[in-house]
Amino acid sequence: MIQGIYGGGPCKLMVKSVPGSVYQAGDLVIGGLFPVHVKAPRPELEFRMEKVNNKFCEIFNQRAYRWLQVMIFAVEEINNNTDLLPNFTLGYLAADTCLAESTTLLTAMAMVSYLASCVCLSDNRRYPLFFRTMPSDAAQAWAMAELLRLMGWTWVGLVSADDDYGRFGIQMLMDALRGTEVCVAYHEVIPKDYPKMTMRRIVKNIQKSTARAVVTFLIGQDAKALFEEVVHQNVTDKQWIANDAWVTYGTVSVPRNIPSLAGTIGFALRKADIPGLGAFLAHINPRLNSPNSDPFITELWEELFGCSPSADQGGTLCLGSEVIGIGESLYTDVSQLRITYNVYKAVYAIAYAVKDMLACEPGKGPFLDGQCPDVQTLQPLQIAHYLREVNFTTPLKEWMSFDENGDPPASYDIINWHVTAKQTIEFVTVGHFVSSQGSNGQFHIGMDRVVWGGGSRQEVPVSVCSSPCPPGTRIAVQKGRPVCCFDCLPCAEGEISNRTGSLECILCPERFWSNSNRTVCIPQQVDFLSYNDTMGIVLSIVSAVGATLTAATFATFLYYRHTPLVRANNSEVSFMLLLSLKLCFLCALAFIGQPAPWSCMLRHTLFGISFVLCISCLLSRTVVVLVAFRSTLPGENLIRYVGPAQQRLGISICTLVQVLICVLWLVFAPPQPAERDIIDKWGPKIVLECANGSVVGFSLVLGYIGLLACVCLLLAFLARKLPDNFNEAKLITFSMLIFCNVWVAFIPAYISSPGKYTVVVEIFAILASSYGLLFCIFAPKCFIILLRPEKNTKKHLMSR
Repeated sequence: MIQGIYGGGPCKLMVKSVPGSVYQAGDLVIGGLFPVHVKAPRPELEFRMEKVNNKFCEIFNQRAYRWLQVMIFAVEEINNNTDLLPNFTLGYLAADTCLAESTTLLTAMAMVSYLASCVCLSDNRRYPLFFRTMPSDAAQAWAMAELLRLMGWTWVGLVSADDDYGRFGIQMLMDALRGTEVCVAYHEVIPKDYPKMTMRRIVKNIQKSTARAVVTFLIGQDAKALFEEVVHQNVTDKQWIANDAWVTYGTVSVPRNIPSLAGTIGFALRKADIPGLGAFLAHINPRLNSPNSDPFITELWEELFGCSPSADQGGTLCLGSEVIGIGESLYTDVSQLRITYNVYKAVYAIAYAVKDMLACEPGKGPFLDGQCPDVQTLQPLQIAHYLREVNFTTPLKEWMSFDENGDPPASYDIINWHVTAKQTIEFVTVGHFVSSQGSNGQFHIGMDRVVWGGGSRQEVPVSVCSSPCPPGTRIAVQKGRPVCCFDCLPCAEGEISNRTGSLECILCPERFWSNSNRTVCIPQQVDFLSYNDTMGIVLSIVSAVGATLTAATFATFLYYRHTPLVRANNSEVSFMLLLSLKLCFLCALAFIGQPAPWSCMLRHTLFGISFVLCISCLLSRTVVVLVAFRSTLPGENLIRYVGPAQQRLGISICTLVQVLICVLWLVFAPPQPAERDIIDKWGPKIVLECANGSVVGFSLVLGYIGLLACVCLLLAFLARKLPDNFNEAKLITFSMLIFCNVWVAFIPAYISSPGKYTVVVEIFAILASSYGLLFCIFAPKCFIILLRPEKNTKKHLMSR
C-alpha cells in the first residue's frame, strides 16, 4: 500500500518472507508495495527466532496487479515526457506484500500512500514522512453526514469493521454528526473471522431496527461477509450508504444481492480515464516478458486463461495464441479507475518533487547554508520537503497538492446502484463531493437521477425515530431515549409554533391569541353587542316595535281623550306614563353598539330615570284609586289631596330623587368604557363593556327603582278587590308582578352571563318589563276604546 523513494545511499526497501518483485533501474528508484496476493504463508515460529518459510503467497489479486502495472505505466510515461524530467530517468521496484502484517520498511523513508485513508495518519508530528493521494476518511465521513442531513435521515444504523479503518471511520462520522439532528439507533461491529452466530445476530438487529438508513465503514471482504447474511435473512427494506472501499466492489454487486442492495448509495473516489492504460495492460505477454523480470505474469495467465505459459510450471500448457482483451477481466477493467488513479497520481507527485529538487540552485537551496539535496545520497526529510511543496496539474487536468498533514484534496463521486434490464448492477454517478484545503467541501447530488433502496425506488426513504412535529406542536423528548425520539405535544392556548420540528412554542403578544391549530397568532376577537349581530338586530326590532306600539297607544288616547274611559283614568298621567314607557323602549337601543363614554353614561341614566318616571306614574294612579274609594266612606274627605296638581308634584319628586342619584353618580364615578378578557369555548375574547364606575351608584339606581316597584305592588295589591269598572288595581298588580319577577330573575342571569350576553340580559329585562307594563295597563283600555265602544260610556263605568 505504500510507495517509497530511495537513491544510491544505504536506504533500501526490504521485504521479509514475501517473494516476488519487479525491478527497473534508474537515476532514482521508486519503491512500491502492492497486495498482489491476499494470503501470506504462515511463519514457522521457534522459541527464540522466526524461521523463513519459503512457501509462496496465495490467492492472486488481479486488481492489485493492475495497480502495480499502473505504477510502471506512470514511470514510463514520465520518462517519455522530456518536459517533466529531461535527462533524468526514474526506476522502480514493485514488491508483493501478500497483505501480510509482517511486511515492513526496515528504514524510514518518505512514503506516498495510494490506499491508506485512516484519519489517524493525518498527524504531521507523528508521521512527518507520510503523504497520500487517498483522501482522509474525515472528508468521507463529513460527506456521509451531509448526505444524512440532506435526506432527513435522523435515525440511522452504523456498521463498521473491527479494525482501525472501521473504528476511525465511525469515530469521524460521529464527530461530523455532533451538533446535528441525526441520532444513532445502533452500532454493529463485524468481527474479522465472521462467526456465523455473530453475523446472524448482527443482521437480525439491523432487520428489527426502525432505522431504514444504514451507514457502513467496511472493506470489501467485510462487506461481502455481511451481505451474504443480509441476503440469507431476506432483509430488503434498508437504504444502504456505502463507503468507498466497497461501493464499486464487484464481489458484492452480484445479481443475487440485488433484492437487498438495489438503490445503494455511497461514495467512491473520483473515477478517471487514463489514456493508453487499457492498451498497456493488455500488451503483457509471457513471450515478451520473462518470469524473471515479472514473476506475476505466469499467475495472471493462469487466472485469465486457465493454462500455464511454460512447461516448467506444470498443468495445462497454453497454446501461445492467448490475447488479453481490454475490459474482459478485472485486471483490464478500466471502467472504474479510482484507486488505480491514486497510484498514478502518487507517481506523478514524486516526479514533480524530483523536478523541483533537480531545479535547486546551489546556495539557494532550502536546507542548511542554502544546500541542495544530492540525488545519490537522498535523505527522507529532503524528499519529504519537496513533496510537501508540490503543486501541479495531472495529465487528466486535475489539480494536486498536499496539505500540512500530507493529505490531498478530497474528491468523491456519489454512486447509486441501478438495476439494468439484464438484472445486473450498474454504478451510476449521481453527484459529486469536492473539498479543498480549509473547507468542508461542496456537495452536489441530482435527486431526479437517484433510485432509492429499501423498496422506495423513486421516493426518498424515511428513516426517523419520530415523525417531525407539525406546526402547532412542540417536541418533547422521550425520557431515556435519544433526542431524535420524541413526542409531539400541542401548544398551549395562547402559544404557537409556525414551523415543523419546533422545540418550543412561542407566546402570542398582548391582544393576540393562537388560532385553533396553534400555528399563528391572530388578533383577539373584540366582543360587544353591535347592531350587526343577530341578537342586536332582534333586540333593536323588538325595541322599535315596543316604541311604535307605545306611540300608537299614545295616539289612540290622544284621539279619544274626551271619552269617559280616558278621562276617568286621568289622561294627563296616562300620557306621562306612555311617554315614560316609550323612553324605556328606546333606552334599550343605547345598550347596543360599541361602548363610548357618552353612551355608557346615557344608557344607565336614561334607564334609571325613565323607569322611575314610569313606576311613579303607576304609583300615583294606584294612590288615586285607593284615596278615591276611601273618600266614599262617611267622614273621609281625602280626595282633595290627590288632585292633578298633587299627582304631578308627587311624580316629579319621585323622579327628581332618581335624577339626583344619577347626577351624583355621573359626577363622582361615571360609567366608562372598559375591556374585560374572557375565555369561552371559541377562545379568548376582549369584551368591550361599560364599567359601572361606582357599584354604590349603580346599586342605588336599581335599588330605588326596586323600592318604588315594591311600594306600587303593595298598594295595588291592597286595592285589588275594588270594583273592576272603577279602578285598574288588578292590572297594575299584574304589571308590577311581571316587573318584579323580571328584575329578580335579572340579577343571577346578569352575573352569570359571559361577555356581551350581560348586556343582552339587561336589554331583555328592560324590554320584558316595559312590554309587561304596556300590555297589562293599556291593552284592556285600547280593546274597549277600539273594539267595544259601547262600553266606553259613563253609564257603563258607573254601573258598579
